[in-house]
Amino acid sequence: MVHQPYIWAIVTLLLLLVINLIKDPGYLGISVNGTTGNLSGNPIDILRASAPIMMIAVGMTLVIATRGIDLSVGSVMAVSGAVSMEFMSNQSGGDAGSAIVAALLALAVSAFLGTVNGVLVSIVGLQPFITTLITMLAGRGLAKVITSGQNTSATNEPFRWLANGTVFGFPVVFIIAGVIVAIVAFLVRRTALGLMIESIGINPRAARMAGIRPIGILIAVYIVSAVLAGVAGIFSTASVMTVEVAKTGLNAEMDAILAVVIGGTSLAGGKFSLTGSVIGALLIATLDKTIVFLSIPSSATPAFKAVVIVIICLLQSQRVRALFARRKSRTTPTASVPTRKETVSA
Repeated sequence: MVHQPYIWAIVTLLLLLVINLIKDPGYLGISVNGTTGNLSGNPIDILRASAPIMMIAVGMTLVIATRGIDLSVGSVMAVSGAVSMEFMSNQSGGDAGSAIVAALLALAVSAFLGTVNGVLVSIVGLQPFITTLITMLAGRGLAKVITSGQNTSATNEPFRWLANGTVFGFPVVFIIAGVIVAIVAFLVRRTALGLMIESIGINPRAARMAGIRPIGILIAVYIVSAVLAGVAGIFSTASVMTVEVAKTGLNAEMDAILAVVIGGTSLAGGKFSLTGSVIGALLIATLDKTIVFLSIPSSATPAFKAVVIVIICLLQSQRVRALFARRKSRTTPTASVPTRKETVSA
């Protein structure tokens, strides 16, 4: 456990909770809402806020493991929200059928954008950074085209329930995210898919010589990343039943990349940790909640967030830890070695 790279993320997460507890001893308190019967409190809010970040972080983890990057997840969230809200706003009834169709349409469009990314990266050979940067710009424009540049709202209680509902007191959105993460983890850890993804990230040429065809796997990971971003878009828009094409998913790609890095997955590709990315998502959600709770000015919020994340990355750095280990060894007095006297007979 100590050697896991995400151990410092766990330590930081606990430290943030302690800071909040010092300010308010009842910070972690959970109560039952007398009207709705649902659980409420800061821990529930953190779980709810972490669900969209968790989705895009898991998808980003798989892409980064192949030496790629996906900068389009925030725009895909906006497109997903725009498709679902636009569809439901044109429906007369707010029934479950409309909610299911809206969600499926949003995921289908997201998968199409992921396919575009995958094809351009694996077949055309464009750099992942350039490819997804183009998709990021195009996706935001597509969301504006779908909604005619207007913030779009809809009314559909089953759709709203996805983000605001509870099951046994816990947020539905977090339960769905947990199930999806478990399915992805099963596919990449209980089959050869995870090893093939890591082998492409470690050495693409050697992987190809070993019989692994990277084209299909690259397309698949970009589709998975886009679909999970589409799920995150549904979560984000369902909570307020409105898509703001200029704000929905804004800077979400940065949160996803930070969650992956905090979780211990190297940006150089290769070995990855879904558990670390989930912990990174929880840490970012807790950090966002802490910033608001401590009433840190909005102008200083990015700097505060950056300082915390830089400290975590420094603690995870092997070079920094080796430096501290060398300094510790210099300050530790060496144990005296007992000398043994030998008598020499004349």
